Amino acid sequence: MIGINPYFARLRGGYLFAEIAKRTEEYRRLNPDKELIRLGIGDVTQPLVPEVIRAMHGAVDEMSREDTFRGYGPYYGYDFLVRAIIENDYAKRGVTVGEDEVFVNDGCKSDSSGILDLFSEETSIAVCDPVYPVYVDAAVMSGRGGVFDEKTEAFSRIDTLRCDAANGFLPIVPDADAPDAFRGLIFLCFPNNPTGKAIGREDLKAWVEYANRTDSVILYDSAYEAYISEDLPHSIFEIEGARTCAIELRSFSKTAGFTGVRCGYTVIPTELKRDGTRIRDLWARRQATHFNGVSYITQRAAEAVYSKVGKRQTEGVVRYYLENARVLRQGLSECGFKVNGGVNAPYLWVETPEKKASWAFFDELLEKHAIVVTPGSGFGAAGEGYFRITAFGSWENASKAILRLKAGDYAGNGRRG
Repeated sequence: MIGINPYFARLRGGYLFAEIAKRTEEYRRLNPDKELIRLGIGDVTQPLVPEVIRAMHGAVDEMSREDTFRGYGPYYGYDFLVRAIIENDYAKRGVTVGEDEVFVNDGCKSDSSGILDLFSEETSIAVCDPVYPVYVDAAVMSGRGGVFDEKTEAFSRIDTLRCDAANGFLPIVPDADAPDAFRGLIFLCFPNNPTGKAIGREDLKAWVEYANRTDSVILYDSAYEAYISEDLPHSIFEIEGARTCAIELRSFSKTAGFTGVRCGYTVIPTELKRDGTRIRDLWARRQATHFNGVSYITQRAAEAVYSKVGKRQTEGVVRYYLENARVLRQGLSECGFKVNGGVNAPYLWVETPEKKASWAFFDELLEKHAIVVTPGSGFGAAGEGYFRITAFGSWENASKAILRLKAGDYAGNGRRG
């Protein structure tokens, strides 16, 4: 007998970005003469930098010769990339990370869901609200979400940490001494997707202390750390005590334009143990079974990001996207919108006029102005009344979008009429 995983039926509708693509494609089909400005899905638009391309060409040439051809690579990443990661992303910030603690992967998305394999089904899960949908969907698919409550708009087994304007879009650290204090896996993403909020040292320290006191584990997604422009921590391991309570996920997708190339990494310190077992060892075993590693060509490309020339070129692309964010932030503010983010992150979190429903406003922007955004409610109940704009488009499109808004219903005060 073959049975279907029953937990898939508990997922809420379609995947957010697939639904955006569906509605956008339908509009494009019905309006072939309209120029769409896509500021919804956070995909990069600038090409890979020349130094990365040079490294990829070199690796391809190596694969064409018998003496330099490579078949299966190391499960956890080639030494040359692991060492470059440690030296540039950690050692230069005064953080010690061992070579056996870095696991190269095909991006944060797969590991942020796959990491659940290491913990029992009874383990509690906490996420911010609004939140990147994969964290919640992965928990639900694996039977860890419980039942969706229509009243609370949350799953019964997933604790939500509300992040709204009242608390500056930062989750409030619970009382570790409370009898019902949360104990489990805590997903944190900073700079945040979708709100664009970055976290300061003291706030992050409070979470590390809480996790250590409650025996919780923080799954820290820092995929957007390259966009931090202020004096803020880039890694959770800059905080004392994090090595006994945290796992960090990083990606080259938005840092170096690898959304189509696929490469990232996860760091699991050897000190992180639960039930007397090193979490790092469990992940190594899991990866050896589920994953054959990232291609040699891709890893050489990632290594090139850390070269002197690669750094300069990649940082230039990051500055380009941050300039887009500045243009969007300034323009939206001039239109009267309440804008958050866009300073230490490539995302802007914007309140809809008169707190209009997120999907309704998505449709309004699409139908009236041919602008695609991401409805905030797709990130959770606390996202209702907001929309996310990505700065990963071109500077020209960012400017065009603002001109369309200023020429339309939102000029002057962000309100209709």
